[in-house]
Amino acid sequence: MRTTIFNTPLLTWLMRSLLVPSVVARGWKTPPTLPDVKKCVLVVAPHTSNWDFPIGMAYALWYRLQARWVGKDSLFKFPLGPISRWLGGIPVDRSQRHNFVHQAAELFGQHETLWLAVTPEGTRSKVEKWKTGFYYIALEAKVPIVLAYIDYGRKEAGIDKVIYPTGDLETELDEIQAYYANITGNRPDQWGQGKDSALPKD
Repeated sequence: MRTTIFNTPLLTWLMRSLLVPSVVARGWKTPPTLPDVKKCVLVVAPHTSNWDFPIGMAYALWYRLQARWVGKDSLFKFPLGPISRWLGGIPVDRSQRHNFVHQAAELFGQHETLWLAVTPEGTRSKVEKWKTGFYYIALEAKVPIVLAYIDYGRKEAGIDKVIYPTGDLETELDEIQAYYANITGNRPDQWGQGKDSALPKD
């Protein structure tokens, strides 16, 4: 298993000891119980602020969850490469959209346990449509989609709802987006939940 921020001896304990008390001191609540799955696509939303990363990292450490994420291969070249990998990153070639979905799905066959985090908005800026690649990754890999949220209104973050994709994108995307309807991002004006039906495997 590759060494990351979540399993580095001593340093992981130190990061947890610093970050978790920090968010608690600011009024953030204890997370709900983690779903009992070994592999999943972890949808994280809303993503509207740079603050999402440290708060999300604090909760991942609180959960003792070894979350991973995929990024374009240019992020993993020197000098950022070692840092990106240590933060849980896995490089993929994003030059072809369909190829990206296949590469990401194949990762599940290479790991005994894998929680692969994805932000369906793809950016902190407001978007008109969600990217649906996360759905097709889960469908091809035959793993569930697990929903995670960071709610700045209630000062609460968690990972709880599990969805097993069947291929009915329209219905299941409605269900996923409804789950986030009452979640408040750090910048609500940047929160968009449109559907990208024109590019089904981006």
